[in-house]
Amino acid sequence: MPSASSSSRAVLVLATLNPAKGRELQALLGDVPFEVRLLADVPGARLPDETGATYGDNALVKARTAAELTGSLALGDDTGLEVDALGGAPGLYTARFGGPGLDDRRRLEHLLERLRGVPPARRTARFRCVIALVGPAHAEKVVEGVAEGRIAEAPRGNGGFGYDPLFFYPPLARTFAELSDEDKARVSHRGRALETVRRLLRG
Repeated sequence: MPSASSSSRAVLVLATLNPAKGRELQALLGDVPFEVRLLADVPGARLPDETGATYGDNALVKARTAAELTGSLALGDDTGLEVDALGGAPGLYTARFGGPGLDDRRRLEHLLERLRGVPPARRTARFRCVIALVGPAHAEKVVEGVAEGRIAEAPRGNGGFGYDPLFFYPPLARTFAELSDEDKARVSHRGRALETVRRLLRG
């Protein structure tokens, strides 16, 4: 991947190997004055395991890795679903909830099983997204976005990814998977965090 100095615009690398997340991040960033690229497009690129004690730790280690690999400004994020009835779980282990071998559908099933019998009023939850920006000279900035909701009793909607079909957002009376891309960008945890990022990048 060329460094920022060899491009007509500075490069911003998204430190994710998840294509769905990468596409959403690109869309949410909009018209920032950077050439936005995916770390997934770098042959052989790898990210370290997410073993940090906080979302910020995980976001930073991903952004630092991408910045070192590419010599460009890098953006890393870590997102967790925090369910109050489960004591804040899965939290930092959201992507691995239920075990490393589960796909998205089976993770949804696992979450519903853990919440079996829990009434709607006690199914409150939030998505939390922490985003780190790391420059090639090691300048760092961390921001956060939160969306409050509750866990539905069954998946609804075909949009989004991950836990979106179960995350019910009361102000719009729909799950994140039922929202249009525009509505989700406006109210989601990742959309809120990236609004701050856009202001930083445009500044």
